Amino acid sequence: MASRLIWLTVRIAATIALVVVTFGYAITGNHTDVLLGTGFAVAVGVGVGLRGGSGNHPWSGILIGSVVGVVTAFLSGAMDVGWGVILPPLLPLAVGLIAGLGRSSLSGYRDVIRETFILAVLLSLGFIPALAAGDFDLVPLLAIFPLLAMPWTALLIGLLSRRREGWVDARPPWLLVLGAVALPILLGLLFGFGVIREDDGFSGAIATVWIVLTIILSILVIPAVAFLLGRAAAVWLRPRLEVYGQLAAYLRVMWVPIGGFAVGYLTIIFLFAGFYGALERLGPGSFAGAGAGITDWLSFAFFTALGHDFTALTPVSLSARVLVGAHLILSAGWALVLFAAVMSSIGPKLDRIARHLADDGRD
Repeated sequence: MASRLIWLTVRIAATIALVVVTFGYAITGNHTDVLLGTGFAVAVGVGVGLRGGSGNHPWSGILIGSVVGVVTAFLSGAMDVGWGVILPPLLPLAVGLIAGLGRSSLSGYRDVIRETFILAVLLSLGFIPALAAGDFDLVPLLAIFPLLAMPWTALLIGLLSRRREGWVDARPPWLLVLGAVALPILLGLLFGFGVIREDDGFSGAIATVWIVLTIILSILVIPAVAFLLGRAAAVWLRPRLEVYGQLAAYLRVMWVPIGGFAVGYLTIIFLFAGFYGALERLGPGSFAGAGAGITDWLSFAFFTALGHDFTALTPVSLSARVLVGAHLILSAGWALVLFAAVMSSIGPKLDRIARHLADDGRD
């Protein structure tokens, strides 16, 4: 049991890291931004994916964690905004995705508090890799911000969800309300102690208005929009993702034939790469732009098998053109013949899977 959980954790974390790291470096060269997004993504994704044990669906965690990490990398890297815009949407966005995908039933403030608290802890843990890099100012405050924002976020999500079908609570708990009030008070104190200074171009009444607008934007508008967008996107995706769950049964049957097709296709590519190289050796000038390396012939054979031109090499002589034509015919014939053979072989199995899925749908 423990080994399965460890293996599941590694798979979820590795998949999320692959998505977020590549996307992060595609939009920014800042290592800290990428590390921050990856830390959030892995913490949230693994936490969600492991909920319910090893029998849970890890793809939910991978999807939610990847979205959180990509949003973080986009805001911190591409948009280059401040912490007041980066951090507020992450917690409600994750809760909205979980609610929309049906990973947890949010039927009252108790459920919202539970989910929000768990995700706040996960986001705080997600700071660990970036904090280890030591590139942040106000490190302690940033690391505990998800936990400080948890009561306010839970209250806001509850107010946005109370009109949905199945909601049971009429009023939020008083302790939740009191905890939520602490966040705007804390932000007001932070602004008052110099986060916005006169040399920033604000003073007097203008500074006060700017502080109020900034607080409203950070703790009300941005989280509300993030939750609603996350929930709406997940609700739209949910039935479409179920299609991939049905495809898994078909892919298990198709896996061996697909592998057999790939082996045969690659064998044809390797054989003709040798034919092309040998033809150029025996008849120099058969190909324009021919080099001396096998990689050129492998690349040419690969693109020829796909029916695309490989601009670095061009068949010139009649024998080279005939060989290319034979390669194209053999590649197309291999695909058609193997497809027919595979379908006749696994057709009954696919029919049984279709009937089984239809019976499950009726139930």
